[in-house]
Amino acid sequence: MIQLKRVYDVPGPQDGHRFLVERLWPRGIKKTSLSMEAWLKDAAPSAELRQWFHHDPVRWEEFRARYFAELKERHDVLAPILNAACKGTVTLLYSSHDAEHNNAVALREYLERQLRAGRKG
Repeated sequence: MIQLKRVYDVPGPQDGHRFLVERLWPRGIKKTSLSMEAWLKDAAPSAELRQWFHHDPVRWEEFRARYFAELKERHDVLAPILNAACKGTVTLLYSSHDAEHNNAVALREYLERQLRAGRKG
C-alpha cells in the first residue's frame, strides 16, 4: 500500500517506509528531525515542470502527463519505493498545501500502475 502524508504531520507506526518526494527541502523542517528512509529528489518533477505547474488545478492533467513522461526516464530512482511497497506500507511525504493536486498524488498513481504491471508480468 502506498499512502500520502504531509511532511508536517506527525509520523505514525502505520506509515511504514517513509520517503520524501520533493525536489526542494520543506520549509521549517530540520533535516535531522524528519523521520524517513530517504529523500528522493529525483523522484520529484523537474524544476521546470514544477514551476510551470505552480499547483494550478487547471494544469493538473497536463502536469500528470508530463510528469509521467519524466518518470519513465528515471525508473531507477523509483526502485527504493517500489521495493519497499512490495514488502509493506510506504508513505510518500510531500509539502504542498493542496492535498489533491501535488506531485506525490501523481507519483502514487504512477507507482501503483508500475506495481500492477509488475504483478501481471
